[in-house]
Amino acid sequence: MWKNIILTGTLCIALMGCANEKKEKPDPYAPIKVEIPQRPEGQEDMLAFRAPAIDTVRVGFVGLGMRGPGAVERFTHIPGTKIVALCDVIPENVENCQEILRKAGLPEAAAYSGDTEVYKQLCERDDIDLVYIATDWIHHTPIAVYAMEHGKHAAIEVPSATSLDEIWQLINTSERTRKHCIQLENCCYDFFELSTLAMAQQGLFGEVLHMEGAYLHNLDPYWGEYWNNWRMDFNRLHRGDVYPTHGFGPICQVLNIHRGDQLKTLVAMDTKAVNGPAYIKKTTGEEVTDFQNGDETSTLIKTEQGKTILIEHGVMTPRPYSRMYQVVGTKGFAAKYPTQQLCLLPEMLPSDLLPKDLKGDGEFIATKELQEALTERYANPILTKDLEETAKTVGGHGGMDFIMDYRLVYCLHNGLPLDMDVYDLAEWCAVSELSRISLENNSAPVEVPDFTRGGQDKIKGFSYAFAN
Repeated sequence: MWKNIILTGTLCIALMGCANEKKEKPDPYAPIKVEIPQRPEGQEDMLAFRAPAIDTVRVGFVGLGMRGPGAVERFTHIPGTKIVALCDVIPENVENCQEILRKAGLPEAAAYSGDTEVYKQLCERDDIDLVYIATDWIHHTPIAVYAMEHGKHAAIEVPSATSLDEIWQLINTSERTRKHCIQLENCCYDFFELSTLAMAQQGLFGEVLHMEGAYLHNLDPYWGEYWNNWRMDFNRLHRGDVYPTHGFGPICQVLNIHRGDQLKTLVAMDTKAVNGPAYIKKTTGEEVTDFQNGDETSTLIKTEQGKTILIEHGVMTPRPYSRMYQVVGTKGFAAKYPTQQLCLLPEMLPSDLLPKDLKGDGEFIATKELQEALTERYANPILTKDLEETAKTVGGHGGMDFIMDYRLVYCLHNGLPLDMDVYDLAEWCAVSELSRISLENNSAPVEVPDFTRGGQDKIKGFSYAFAN
């Protein structure tokens, strides 16, 4: 009897020891981790990077179908630039841009066309400082990498990268070559976004806690205009928010992302795909059962400092155009769509702008006149009267495209850090693949990588650089 008891006790102790040696179970609610590759030996970050000043910015344009011609036209109005080369698969597109130069009284540029590899000849020239890329999405990263490897700064239309792999290619190439790699996010230069950024920086909204942005645009009338049907094909093959940057870019500037705060986790949800397959059936007769991109995709992001962000994507439904831009602060609110609004606590207003007939101490929606007065009082430092007037005259989405190109040239001309760096590009584009990962894991949270690899606090707050 005692022998049995002793044996049983020994067995119990042994089992307890085994239990104590077992590893803890993983947290089922922990975010999915995404690998951050180690920075290659000898490379340094590009935070606040200053390239040598360029007296005349010599430009080569690649991709002259939809957005490219507008960029060529805008550069004819920017002092200190020279349009050296034009490149497109289709020769007629190059000729159309040559006509833009002729009308502007400028000499014709070197012409490259005929296939999807001809851009390499442009990048290999020794008389180009900047390669401006406005091709279909899947060629953005390869062209930019080739340009930087051949000593050129790269400016890439949105989205500049379509996957995490492409993002790390751009970061590593930019760091290794010490060449700027900027994403051409024009919505950061829209007048309302510029104004509310300045207001937020000067504390008009109190502490900004939540922001919203989107790309909601019914593309049904435009699908046929994309070369080789590339944009519909991309939506057919890719799930997630494939075009996040228009809504997301201005948000990240207000929230000082990788300039004091950092994106932490992301979750996404989408609807089923209805109108995409229907369009293909209508135009080709093909029955599509595996169309990836939902008609609507919603992504929620949280930052390290407890701020939240909502991003939406929808290009398949008749929902009216909107970038849904909203700033939600402890003392005020701003919204761009469907109409521009500023809603503030009276205590935040300068005394000379406080309406005399205001009653109570609750918030109120500012009149158009008050909005204009606040915009003038809290002016964005880059938006001078001359630049604003020129931008509205030259155009490009109401002028914001011109301001974007002007600031790019200004910073290159003066050897200044660009308004948007390669890590902005990375964070804004990463929403695409990170949202896909979340969706494919039943809307699980996904950890957002630190693309600066430890430099998220090196710069304190978003700001513009100016020459002395």
